[in-house]
Amino acid sequence: MTRPTTEILTIDTQHEIEGPADFFTGKATIRAMFARDEPSRVTGAVVTFQPGARTNWHTHPLGQTLVVTNGVGWTQLEGGAVQEFAAGDILLCPADQRHWHGATPNGAMTHVAIQETLNGTNVTWMEPVTDEQYNSAVSG
Repeated sequence: MTRPTTEILTIDTQHEIEGPADFFTGKATIRAMFARDEPSRVTGAVVTFQPGARTNWHTHPLGQTLVVTNGVGWTQLEGGAVQEFAAGDILLCPADQRHWHGATPNGAMTHVAIQETLNGTNVTWMEPVTDEQYNSAVSG
């Protein structure tokens, strides 16, 4: 009987893509997208946002966990204040709540995004965060 081994996705096998303009404002890259085999529902990726880059408004049916590995970023739940976070922080985005996240205007930010799939969906994308909404963090 053969013993199972841990599957290792080495960095040279992890594909990197540009964050699609339909879902991101500014330059963002997505690396190491992964999904576990059923019955697991976990999916994730490493996402890097260049200064000023951010996601569109979106929701996750079962919430989202962001593990910040580099830089400083901003996030906002709809109707709430913009919150700042930094490397080493962990964000627990609530289920089915409209939110966005991204880098500040002055520096890049990288996080590991982890979410679960429910009924075949792990995210519902919506409209872009306007410059006015984003810049409210600077003046707020």
